Amino acid sequence: MSWRVVVISKRAKLEYKMNYLVIRDEEVVKVHLSEINTLLIESTAVSLTTMLISKLQERKIKVIFCDCNRNPETELTPCYGCHNSVEKIRSQINWDDEYKKIVWTAIVKEKITNQANTIKFLKPDSYQLLINYVDTLELNDPTNREAHAAKVYFNAMFGSKFNRKEKSCVNAALNYGYTIILSAINREIACCGYLTQLGISHDNMFNPFNLSSDLIEPLRPLVDNKVCSWGEEYDEFTPSHKMELVNLLNEKVKFDNKRFHFLDALGDYVKSIFRALESKDESLIRFIAYD
Repeated sequence: MSWRVVVISKRAKLEYKMNYLVIRDEEVVKVHLSEINTLLIESTAVSLTTMLISKLQERKIKVIFCDCNRNPETELTPCYGCHNSVEKIRSQINWDDEYKKIVWTAIVKEKITNQANTIKFLKPDSYQLLINYVDTLELNDPTNREAHAAKVYFNAMFGSKFNRKEKSCVNAALNYGYTIILSAINREIACCGYLTQLGISHDNMFNPFNLSSDLIEPLRPLVDNKVCSWGEEYDEFTPSHKMELVNLLNEKVKFDNKRFHFLDALGDYVKSIFRALESKDESLIRFIAYD
């Protein structure tokens, strides 16, 4: 199982040679492609060969490119994720609308539960309020418990004046971490043969990752908790902070009562959602648990 996240943070030339990623800068470093799950190119002064791009896509290795500010900007996703992608896409288009509501409700419930567990010892009163939201959640969340929970949750995590829409170091870090995990989910969706554009609940015509935006929801607190751990004095989003967020992909998590690296568990989580949608069986969903 591939597990390594390779980060290129300075000027370099990347090429392919005999199943290896070859990195040339002051020295030459080789990494076997079988070890790589994600290639994150932070610097805009990096060049790479089309042969390497082809081999990375052939092995379904996620490639993320950053902008001049070293923030994730775009990614490579293979056009054909699996041998029967046409069948999968036809099935995806015909997913039952009523059952999508059931799956979405399960996702929202897990998200709010994870948010509650994240602030359980930080803000016990807010924790109990979130648990009440979980207990009163209705099919497809018509009373928008998800949004109410988010307000309570972020105020508990980052203070009553925190606003997710304002420009701040905290929001920059949250957005960076979410993008890294979203890219990993995109990879898993493509590998399964489905389209990231067609979501379960998200349905924005300008969002190419509607399905990924659905599946990331229960995983956001993993990023939130990391950013919160940097403390109230956190006032600069540094390269070391970015590496901590990238390394979340290698965190140990619990899945199906076993310990896995996050990236390994992520693939099984995504597949479980698809199995539930295809079989109309909510019991098939398996969520990732984390500390």
